[in-house]
Amino acid sequence: MIPKKIIIHKKSAILELIYSKDVYNLSAEYLRVFSPSAEVQGHSPSQAVLEYGKKLVQFSNLERQGNYAIKFTFSDGHDSGIYSWDYLRELAINYEKNWRAYEEQLQSQGKRRESILIEVKNST
Repeated sequence: MIPKKIIIHKKSAILELIYSKDVYNLSAEYLRVFSPSAEVQGHSPSQAVLEYGKKLVQFSNLERQGNYAIKFTFSDGHDSGIYSWDYLRELAINYEKNWRAYEEQLQSQGKRRESILIEVKNST
């Protein structure tokens, strides 16, 4: 199902998908960690990579891929996932379940949504 309208809210890093009867708001972080790319999903479930440290990721670009999908470029440089309309809708409908499972996986592996901040200061 193709959305009637897609709005990217740059400041809040939210993608708004508007369908005939439904509206979904998906964060750039959510879309980034659930990228359909082989880099994230692997070539089988056992090869999937847990993405972490993506809390502050932003949308850099969005391109339509024919009539079947869209492709995001994220501020961390990731740009290899092509999100079919069906996959986007699936992510939207299953947001709560997916996000809960993601947070549990982060916790079980000792990972965080925040990236590590590294500061270099000149000492005197």
